[in-house]
Amino acid sequence: MKQNRQIINEGQRIQSIDSLRGLAILGIFLVNMPDFHSPFLHINPLEWWRDNPDRIIYILVDLFAQASFYPMFAFLFGFGAVILAERVQSRNQSFPLVFARRLVVLLVIGCVHAFLIWHGDILINYALFGFIFLLFYKMSGQTLLWLGSLLFAIPALLFSLLMMLLYLTIPDEAAIVTNFEMVKASIEAYQSGTFMDIFQQRFEEWYMVNHLGNGIILFFSIFPLFLIGAGFAKLKWLEEPTHNQRKLTIMAVVSFIIGGLLKASPYIADYNYFTVSLQDMIGGPVLSIFYLTAIVLLLQNKFIAKILSPLANVGRLSMSNYLLQSIIGTLLFYSYGFGLYDKISFTAGVMLVVVIYFIQLLFSNIWLRYYRMGPVEYVWRFATYGTRPKLKK
Repeated sequence: MKQNRQIINEGQRIQSIDSLRGLAILGIFLVNMPDFHSPFLHINPLEWWRDNPDRIIYILVDLFAQASFYPMFAFLFGFGAVILAERVQSRNQSFPLVFARRLVVLLVIGCVHAFLIWHGDILINYALFGFIFLLFYKMSGQTLLWLGSLLFAIPALLFSLLMMLLYLTIPDEAAIVTNFEMVKASIEAYQSGTFMDIFQQRFEEWYMVNHLGNGIILFFSIFPLFLIGAGFAKLKWLEEPTHNQRKLTIMAVVSFIIGGLLKASPYIADYNYFTVSLQDMIGGPVLSIFYLTAIVLLLQNKFIAKILSPLANVGRLSMSNYLLQSIIGTLLFYSYGFGLYDKISFTAGVMLVVVIYFIQLLFSNIWLRYYRMGPVEYVWRFATYGTRPKLKK
């Protein structure tokens, strides 16, 4: 009887986790779209999109999506790693060996994505930080939660404190300003440059975000969420939501209040590096916990679960859908495609996200009627295990 309960719970867990992945794919696309069509890395967005409705739509995306869905994806990466470990070990295989192979393949996919498609890749960091995760995965759920929370909170608070001191002592240095030289370089490369011009600009912007100094910040923004997600998986808080309803409800309420206030801080106070660090480094990840817990609780309602069920299939094809968004985004806006870079409004970009994601939703649900996994997931599994998995149903 106990074994049957575990099998049922595993199915429920996968359904809810895949639904969360499907939602994360939508949120990530909303956040990535401005970078596909505009020199987002180099601007003050409130100055760049100062007219309505662009300004209002930008603020809404900034409040509800920016810096919340990448942390959710990191959480789900750690959660999924624990589930994979349980399955691999149940077959008497070595989880570190299997996981390391998966990470190597992920690293290759990430390099292709970052250097040949779009500079905003997250897969390289996930792969590299995943190797460090192998040192921690055997810890208990409580230890993973506490360690992840500390590794997240302490660096984030210290960095925000530094930004506050900068703002109080040299306020001009804390101001977010548009770098018009970099804006010009981005527009020239992506709008009308050759493939090599785009490659060079793409690499420079990738390095701008991923150099060693920034890489340390990225590590403490991503890796702790791996540990927290792994802790949730070991404690089975998401796979047994009815048994943990009070705990999850408290988490949802507290994370909504704290995350919401921190996310709104640039609009309550001044828009500068201090308030944006509070918003992105702390507020975004905290709000992602609200999304996670609230959606898992909502999925206990059969009607809501039925409405959100198509999201699960987007989540099952999350890698394929994530990469497809980058391919579509760059083909629409770069010179080797339609060359629409810097030619559409922020609002038009959001409308494109809605249309493209809806098509992905339809495609994912149709695809999984006939196939067991997405095309990139198939390649990932094939390259990991060295045997061709069954694709067709």
